[in-house]
Amino acid sequence: MDGVLFDSMKNHAEAWYRVMGEHYGFTCDRDVFYLYEGSTGQQTIDAFFVQQRGRHATEDEISTIYAEKSQVFTSLGLAMPMPGAADVLRKVGERGLKRILVTGSGQPSLIGRLQDAYPGVFTPETIVWGKECPIGHGKPHPDPYLLGLRKAAGILEPLDWQKADPSEGFGGLLPSEAIVVENAPMGVEAAHAAGIYTVAVNTGPLDKSVLLDSGADIVFDSMIDLAANFDSLVAAIIDR
Repeated sequence: MDGVLFDSMKNHAEAWYRVMGEHYGFTCDRDVFYLYEGSTGQQTIDAFFVQQRGRHATEDEISTIYAEKSQVFTSLGLAMPMPGAADVLRKVGERGLKRILVTGSGQPSLIGRLQDAYPGVFTPETIVWGKECPIGHGKPHPDPYLLGLRKAAGILEPLDWQKADPSEGFGGLLPSEAIVVENAPMGVEAAHAAGIYTVAVNTGPLDKSVLLDSGADIVFDSMIDLAANFDSLVAAIIDR
């Protein structure tokens, strides 16, 4: 969602920097948060604690810090829909393909805007939220996209994480029956690990080599670029 459907990552990076760097004293700059993009807020906070304080964050710390980050993010104003995203979603729909949103976000200010920005495209049954994946199961792990394959198959029952076996794909569609569009290294890693053909759009400040090294099969410069090349891309994937 962030960086693909909404041009929101600048605000996310700024909010994370103000909270983690300026308020809580973690060593970081704004660009580093593009490397964590796609991960859940819980995992981002916990990763900083492990790396810089030698321990996992407590549930209270995660809850407090994430609430503060969300408040700062909201104060920065609305993020606009990403140019080209509506065209990509339209082309996907015209192909008769199911559109599943797999996001590490739990940001109410963006989630509530999906229907306004992309009316009729997504429903709660076609969205995998960050909150559905416990710590250790979010991007860059394949589990969020395996859940996406599960929802694409119409299986909506909550997953029992104590019994779930990722090697069995959570009972959803086959990875070969899907295409992922991602913009973040962690998201690309997750999709690649799930065995799904992964299209990366480089909408942030990172070099495209970072996305290729993370496992992207192809990289476009923007969602506008992807929209312009969508038909030929899908034809090539189907024919390969």
